[in-house]
Amino acid sequence: MSDSNRAGKVFDRELLVQVLRQANPYRRRFAFTGVLVLIMSGLIWVRPALIRRAVDVEIAQGDAEGLLWVFLAVVGVLLLEAFLQYRVTYLANWVAESVSMDLRTRLFKRILPFKLPFFDRTPVGTLVTRHVSDINGISNVFSNGILNAVGDLLALTVTVVAMFVLDWRWALLALAPIPVLIWATRLFQKAIKKAFVDVRNQVARMNEFVQEHVTGMHIVQAFNREEREAERFEALNEAHRAANIRSIWAFSVFFPVVELLSAGSVALLLWFGLGDVVTERMTLGVLLQFILYVFMLYRPIRQLADRFNVLQMGIVNSERVFKLLRLDEEMADEGTAANVPFHAEIVFEDVWFAYQNEDWVLKGVSFTIEPGSTVAFVGATGAGKSTVISLICRFYEPQKGRITIDGVDLRDIPLDTLRTRVGLVAQDVFLFSDSLRNNVTLYEPSVSDAVLDEAARAVGADSFIDQLPGRWDMPVRERGASLSVGQRQLIAFMRASVTQPSVLVLDEATSSIDSESERLIQEATRRITKGRTSLVVAHRLSTIQEADAIFVFDSGQITERGTHSELLVLGGTYHTLYNKQFSALP
Repeated sequence: MSDSNRAGKVFDRELLVQVLRQANPYRRRFAFTGVLVLIMSGLIWVRPALIRRAVDVEIAQGDAEGLLWVFLAVVGVLLLEAFLQYRVTYLANWVAESVSMDLRTRLFKRILPFKLPFFDRTPVGTLVTRHVSDINGISNVFSNGILNAVGDLLALTVTVVAMFVLDWRWALLALAPIPVLIWATRLFQKAIKKAFVDVRNQVARMNEFVQEHVTGMHIVQAFNREEREAERFEALNEAHRAANIRSIWAFSVFFPVVELLSAGSVALLLWFGLGDVVTERMTLGVLLQFILYVFMLYRPIRQLADRFNVLQMGIVNSERVFKLLRLDEEMADEGTAANVPFHAEIVFEDVWFAYQNEDWVLKGVSFTIEPGSTVAFVGATGAGKSTVISLICRFYEPQKGRITIDGVDLRDIPLDTLRTRVGLVAQDVFLFSDSLRNNVTLYEPSVSDAVLDEAARAVGADSFIDQLPGRWDMPVRERGASLSVGQRQLIAFMRASVTQPSVLVLDEATSSIDSESERLIQEATRRITKGRTSLVVAHRLSTIQEADAIFVFDSGQITERGTHSELLVLGGTYHTLYNKQFSALP
């Protein structure tokens, strides 16, 4: 999934409405916050009016007591505004965080059932950006965007109306620079809209690069690519900085323009107003009131630039998040055959499969695996062995032909039923940053310590488990960095064993371990495959000599099949592979 490179609209009403709908579960609190914003904005004219009265009445008449009451009224209005601001800030951020929590949960649940091809082509950093940075941008729409923007617009309206009520001629004089401001605002919008999209794209690229290179740091170091990768990161970092500077430049120009126009309005009022004050055609209080209104007029205008920033970023972020939420990448799960006995007869009937277009990885593959038997798949890398495993686990689906278990098409079996009854031990063992217990049970609370201990004994891992500090409660670092390759593989065997699967899949499970661990796993394999249909993909032919049947793959087709001894007598590809692996042995 590629990032959208189009700038989009300056103000996309449809997307904004879709964002606001996310607050529906909290609409009462959100609406109440909006009412408080309206009240707070509606009070903006009160303080200047009170100050005018203080100057024109109490001070002019020397009324100290009246001046005290005006002062107390101003303090009271300030305290009320402060309280309203506190409630608005708290409630708006409460709604924002709640919306953020809901969206992250929806997004994560949405991608959980996606097909593996989606994850094959989507960088991890992109998905991290969607779940973190992009949803933060949407959250800001509620905490520092839409309500504040409405409040600023209302404050502008109230201020302008108050100015015209006071004196329409002086109001027009104070508003004379506004056409220039409108023109400057349009230029600002045009300059900023592309910068926002560019910033989000650069953030996604940075996240992708850092995530991939931290995960693959051993490759970077092993091939002495530190300097080259540092140069690539520096280039990405510079592009990220440039995108941000482009957006900052627009603000750095716009804010001084607003300040300059604000000062121009005040200068016009002072230039013409002081003369009227001297000639008594205007009171000093009215002049001060107009000057305060000018400051109150331009302050929301300056803030609206920030609100626009937040709203524009939120719209850009929401477009990405909603696009991911709308994706239809789920594996079809319409199976109703939940009562499959899982004696586990597996049949491939003329199966064709390609990861892309018609670049066939499997070409008309047909075979039958008898219930309770152990079948091995061998062949060169890319011959199609692991693809067979992925199809049985239904990570992918064939384009032609069909696969059945006990005579039932795989597509007719509910996914949760299928994957509960099929246990997988992969070559690349993935462990989470959690306790050893949770890595084996995968957070299934019904698995007791007794079951875990039995699983450890079954795979011969009890000796190393007993030596671990805390045993099952020992924390496992990210991807199992605190464990050896062989220990991680044994944990994968335990993970498959505790689920008591009807079908056991070993995808090159012994290719990356030492000889001692291999011996332990071979013994464990004999135990846990007993009574189960087992499929073994192996490079080490020593691990499959006792298999009931061996299928030899070449270029997506089965070229030989039989037992170990039958294939040796045949003198074909398997015989050649066997001789190559064991020719060096005494």
